[in-house]
Amino acid sequence: MGSKQKNSPEKTLNIAHSDAPKVTAPAASPKVASGGRTGESAPSKIRELGQYFEDAKKELGKVSWPTNKEVKATSLAVLALVCIMSFFLGIVDLLLTKIVASILSIGF
Repeated sequence: MGSKQKNSPEKTLNIAHSDAPKVTAPAASPKVASGGRTGESAPSKIRELGQYFEDAKKELGKVSWPTNKEVKATSLAVLALVCIMSFFLGIVDLLLTKIVASILSIGF
């Protein structure tokens, strides 16, 4: 119980001879003195913008658009719900206004 044991060489970890792959930092990106731009020319940016719009057009072609009948039905459902809720909230507002007015008119 009282004796201390020294670490044997077999138990120590030798980092210099490890089998782990070495990790290197990525190369620094080129910096331009004016405004931090990377030096891409304007025509390449315009090309990228054109490609973006072409891709967006392709994606919009893949969308499953609703039919006119579906649009009309959902629009009428939303309109009906808005009318019902506005009527309900108007009644609640009127009742709460009367209640608060009657409470305040009592006076303390």
